[in-house]
Amino acid sequence: MTSHENLWMRPEHPARGPRPTFSRVRLTESAIQVADSEGLAAISMRRLATEIGAGTMSLYRYVSGKDDVIELMIDAVVADYIPPDLVLSGDWRADLRGLADRVRQVMLRHPWIAPLSGTRQQPSPNRVRMLDTALRMVDGLGLSFNEMLTVIGTVFAYVNGFVESELAEAEALRRTGLDLMEWMTLQGPYLQSVVASGRYPMVARMLTEGGRDYVDVGDRFAYGLERLLDGIAARLPEAGA
Repeated sequence: MTSHENLWMRPEHPARGPRPTFSRVRLTESAIQVADSEGLAAISMRRLATEIGAGTMSLYRYVSGKDDVIELMIDAVVADYIPPDLVLSGDWRADLRGLADRVRQVMLRHPWIAPLSGTRQQPSPNRVRMLDTALRMVDGLGLSFNEMLTVIGTVFAYVNGFVESELAEAEALRRTGLDLMEWMTLQGPYLQSVVASGRYPMVARMLTEGGRDYVDVGDRFAYGLERLLDGIAARLPEAGA
């Protein structure tokens, strides 16, 4: 059974028993490597024991089960959201923009973390550091703490949703062998028949006018992020705008 006690409140090594032969760090690194290449479903205590050359039961001296391993993995990856040498610029938009860009790139390197981002997670060293830094980005704007948390959460929700779409498109490409434009070309005859009915004028305009300005996925991400930041700025108290 997985313990509900915070993982970071428990000692990494038990006070008694055999001398440790590996560490949580090594266990975490091995788990991330497996998840990056094969997905989160490939993570099991037996698989990790094989990866680090240890007995399966010996892993339970370091963690209480797979849930602990996933907590360690998330915390390790979140460390890259806020580099140790990060210095805030004092421009809340620039700082949030930089955070959003980093989070997106990290999630694309570790696709398994995106579905976990909205789940309940334990407070951990790097999560706490990330939250504190993100709050400092929007401090001084005249917002309450609840409002600051909502702003940060909204930015993360945008990034997470965008990345989920990117990953879904990558999976569709892997499964079908067709990129988005090739797939849309195959859907052309049906869409043209729909347009010919005259019932969907906006779809007709989309087919003739759309799909040109933001072809690059990075450009689309940046455009959407800027509109989100515009909306946040429009609702700030005058003193912080």
